[in-house]
Amino acid sequence: MELLKEGGVTAAQGFKAASTAAGIKYQGRTDMAMVYSEVPCVCAGTFTSNVVKAACVLWDKEITESGRPMQAVVVNSGIANACTGEEGFAACRKTAEAVQEALGIPSDTVAVASTGVIGMQLPVEKLAAGVKAMAPELGSSVESGTAASKAIMTTDTINKEIAVTFEAAGKKITLGGMSKGSGMIHPNMCTMLGFLTTDLSIDKALLQEALSSVIVDTFNMITVDGDTSTNDTLLLMANGLAGNEKITEKNADYEEFYKALEYVCTYLAKTMASDGEGATKLFECKVVNAKSKEDARTLSKAVVGSNLSKAAIFGCDANFGRFLCAMGYSGAKFDQTDVELFFESVAGRLRVFDHGVPLNFDEELAVKIMKEKEVTVFVDMHEGSEEATAWGCDLTYDYVKINADYRS
Repeated sequence: MELLKEGGVTAAQGFKAASTAAGIKYQGRTDMAMVYSEVPCVCAGTFTSNVVKAACVLWDKEITESGRPMQAVVVNSGIANACTGEEGFAACRKTAEAVQEALGIPSDTVAVASTGVIGMQLPVEKLAAGVKAMAPELGSSVESGTAASKAIMTTDTINKEIAVTFEAAGKKITLGGMSKGSGMIHPNMCTMLGFLTTDLSIDKALLQEALSSVIVDTFNMITVDGDTSTNDTLLLMANGLAGNEKITEKNADYEEFYKALEYVCTYLAKTMASDGEGATKLFECKVVNAKSKEDARTLSKAVVGSNLSKAAIFGCDANFGRFLCAMGYSGAKFDQTDVELFFESVAGRLRVFDHGVPLNFDEELAVKIMKEKEVTVFVDMHEGSEEATAWGCDLTYDYVKINADYRS
């Protein structure tokens, strides 16, 4: 597998993207994007676990579960189209119909996604105008993909995109993607929009199985603030234009694809965690030698999800009791006298707790370690052989400032 220096949703053969300033909510910036495949794609998707689901989530779930192909995705930022009743569904339908008119593809192969303020109605005429403006601008260049990744941002401070190549049946395959997410991020799924594209030829059921499996240890292992959105959507489109023999079973080619998918999703997940609203650091917790995989996941997510832990990371305070406390209420059962806990970063590694006993450690070194942009709490449970890693960010003053006036 090779990481492309540049690339995103347009890296794979046959995929194009465009963006425009439609004036959905924001003025003077791009706020609408489209991703299009020259041929219909098999598709897979995963969506929010929130009972309150946006109209676009229900629209996309119907497409991915129906067995129909998907050929385009239209995304807007600024307004979430959640809690909008029948008018919200009409906005989805009319957006898809605008794509049908502009590109000549069936409206029921067009996915839609929205992000932004909940409870506001979308201006349908602006959506339709945006589609009409983007259709002739669709391009396969890196720049087109990057512009699309920027158009779907809300409180994100950086755009998020990646592309990799790998081989399947002697053919070069490309997998690219983009995502957005900065606030309202919590596992199952984390709050996000993500769009992945590949020129691989693969059975739809296998595509869905791979995506559903990969998110467990990638997108479902990040948290920013404990809030699970109404709009979480991750779509994966495969158009088969690489010309490989279609993958219909879990063979060596499937495994190569799975590794590439895992890499791409991990990268996007970590990038979203590090770009949490107001964040200054990526906060990682790695739990090793746990009794079970589920325990390792539960423990690591509890640590990065704790507001007290996140505040300690922000303040460079090596208050290891906060991390042990979070582990203790996580629901996982363990013996605290088995636990070792370390702080790690590029500045060094420091053990602060050893088998139930606090250690006298170098406070200056602890501060030095915790001042880095990426800080890891490493926990050895000494009770088994399973491990998991969760990602989050520090909790800063700016998080409150951003969310206190989000609508304005």
